[in-house]
Amino acid sequence: MPNNKSAKKRVLIAERNRLYNRFWKTRCKNAVKKVIEAVTNKDTNVAQEKFNEAQCVLDKAVVKGVMHKNTASRRKAYIATAMKSLNK
Repeated sequence: MPNNKSAKKRVLIAERNRLYNRFWKTRCKNAVKKVIEAVTNKDTNVAQEKFNEAQCVLDKAVVKGVMHKNTASRRKAYIATAMKSLNK
């Protein structure tokens, strides 16, 4: 338990940030999963739509400080590779 006022405030802020980060991380994971699912179903139009959406979500997570830029870049490369396999 925190003993002084600033420590109590930090506990509240940390909890708020944890929830915010969890929301964005989950949103990123779901976006990537939707792209992969569309690729496995060989649905080109849906896959392209979900691909663009996933890139947008990953970039927003980076801007908000939830995810490192290299992590987002790695995940975008992963889904881009999946999209290339769909076009073959």
